Amino acid sequence: MSLNDDFERPFEDYEPLQWGALRELCQANAEYFMSHQDENGIRIRAAHLAMLDHLEQVQPLYKEISRFAPMFDLDVDVPGNGYRSFLVLIDKCIIHSRAICHQIYCQKDSIFFRKSYYMREIEACLQLLASLYTCLEHLQTLYSWSEKMADGRPSLFIDDDHNPHDILLKMDSINQYCFYGRCLGFQFADTLKPVIKTILVAMAAFSEVFYDNGTLLSRCTNSVKYVLDPETRARRIVDLSQRADISFCQAFWFLNETDLARRLPAMVSQSLAINQIISIPPEELTISTLDGKTVSIPIPHSHIGKKPIHVRLLSFKRRVGMIGSGGVGGELLESSNELIIHCHGGGFVAQTSLSHETYLRTWAINLGIPILSIDYSLAPEAPFPRAFEEVLYAYAWALNHSSTLLGSTAQKILLAGDSAGANLNLGITLRCIELNIRKPDAMFMAYTPVLVDFVLSPSRFLSVTDPLLPMGFLIRCLKAYAASDIKKIAKEKENDIGDDNKSDTESFAEVSESDLIALALSPNGDETNDAHKLASLPSDTTLNSVSLTEADVGVENPTEGAKSQEYIKRFLDLYRNSGINASTYVGNGADSVNNISRNGKSWSLFGWSLSGKHRESKELDMESTRCPVEDFIFTVPRDPFLSPYLASDNLLAQLPPIAMLTLQLDPCLDDSVMFARKLRLLGVLVTLDIVPGLPHGFLNLTSVSKEASDGSDICVKRIQELLAL
Repeated sequence: MSLNDDFERPFEDYEPLQWGALRELCQANAEYFMSHQDENGIRIRAAHLAMLDHLEQVQPLYKEISRFAPMFDLDVDVPGNGYRSFLVLIDKCIIHSRAICHQIYCQKDSIFFRKSYYMREIEACLQLLASLYTCLEHLQTLYSWSEKMADGRPSLFIDDDHNPHDILLKMDSINQYCFYGRCLGFQFADTLKPVIKTILVAMAAFSEVFYDNGTLLSRCTNSVKYVLDPETRARRIVDLSQRADISFCQAFWFLNETDLARRLPAMVSQSLAINQIISIPPEELTISTLDGKTVSIPIPHSHIGKKPIHVRLLSFKRRVGMIGSGGVGGELLESSNELIIHCHGGGFVAQTSLSHETYLRTWAINLGIPILSIDYSLAPEAPFPRAFEEVLYAYAWALNHSSTLLGSTAQKILLAGDSAGANLNLGITLRCIELNIRKPDAMFMAYTPVLVDFVLSPSRFLSVTDPLLPMGFLIRCLKAYAASDIKKIAKEKENDIGDDNKSDTESFAEVSESDLIALALSPNGDETNDAHKLASLPSDTTLNSVSLTEADVGVENPTEGAKSQEYIKRFLDLYRNSGINASTYVGNGADSVNNISRNGKSWSLFGWSLSGKHRESKELDMESTRCPVEDFIFTVPRDPFLSPYLASDNLLAQLPPIAMLTLQLDPCLDDSVMFARKLRLLGVLVTLDIVPGLPHGFLNLTSVSKEASDGSDICVKRIQELLAL
């Protein structure tokens, strides 16, 4: 049995081998450095002795949580919840600390032994164990606050009688720096550790560009320090987590749509025949109900008015009835019987289908099914319920146009999404049930928040330790998307009364129907050569929303040559002014390659806009004495379309089969476990996979990590199983 596997057996029966090995190494090293009277030697010995003391303190807490943690599992075959996750963190900390102690033990007599370096390494391990011990103490409090569910077992969500801010105010007692410094990524798979370090260094360096603190020279110097000095990097990341506003989160997360990131999917995977943006116009949309009637799907209008909705169609093969398949030689497959409708994650505030193209390409290739990914509007400019309205509208549109534009008969429709996107999919499925229209035949959900509220659970407490989803970022996303603003909503409703007769489709009225058909059927896939493309289009993968419904009808007599060129020119002029911008989709134009545009603001990697205008100056407030937690006190509406966990049992019982995938160390783990428990009680067919060693959002890392790629393969397998039902 390897030392890495010895945590599988109950702690009550014996002390795991790793604990014993760490004790022996600490005792041996402490004895060796007893004679060293220099500062580094004294500190190394003191750290080893303190490590022994902390192991004694952690052990009873570890045993106690090990005792009650299994009570929260979905079942004996799927062990996993936030309590278990913190035990895993302790296990990983022991393993990491043992490795450092072993290096010290083996190299202590070498002439190349760097005493100052190892002093900092062992002290970092000690700080890590001490911080996790404090977390375990808070877990005991959470356990005492838990209430029983209908199945007689305790809930992972704390009840309404206790205020989560009470624990958040105690966060200052946790040394968060240790999670972002020398021990960064200790809890994740080995191939992910350098990736996570690179991301965190990039985040810290990018913050120097985003915030204008200090001189240009000092910002450049700090950026170099983030690579060389783990402690400096840790301080910056914690400061960002506590004080950076939502615009920083958006700007950083949009970096994965820069030129290199955009090209990476095509470099590491096979080309797709179809990879095309479609813009759905905000027009009246009706759909048949299950009892033979019709119902009108409201045009999304909350917060930002009526706007086109952009979706991306991906397909490995061209199919009959699919945009981009007309007039192309070669193999043309029959329409697919299945259709996958996808919603991307990004905390409701960032990213698009382009950000998630890395794994969507792989899914499209391995599944052989058309995938339609929805680019919904983002908070805080478009908070709830805007994205919900858009996803529902796009879903209904896809039902009406699957056979004429998407290359699918839609005999089976599966909704797939990760994180925020899966939450939206759940919400619109519940709405479909309410409207009595066709609901999806199955759903796949990855690391999904189902209770979007300021509610603590053990796994949500993991965000204190998470390098990619820190607590501050998590709560700011929640606040940007879901925080109530009664006065603002009332004002918007008043404005909507005067805007009902206005439509963003008015600017598209002059476009020739025949030219639209020609564009709709033009081959715009990955493999199309330049001779087939309209060179004037700013994006070779975009089909404008101009009267897309007309494309279903067909035209017998297309416009003649000279007039056709004139119409195309007018179409392109309208396209350039149609309002498509990077706030919804980052296109292929020169500006969008190097800039991340949000609401007219342009950011480059060097802090300067390519248009020649310097961006708006921002500063990270480091002088404020107010506790950052005070900014996180706000109200979230208890809406079942925002938090599907709150939906009535009658609605939840009608959900289709669901496959859920979550992660052992994901802040949303408890959401998945609790939701699966609830659905099983209601008789819904649900499966749950809990994958170890991966972070929230791992699907975006499939091109740089084998473990992340293996996790994506599990997703494909579960989708195939759902489609086979």
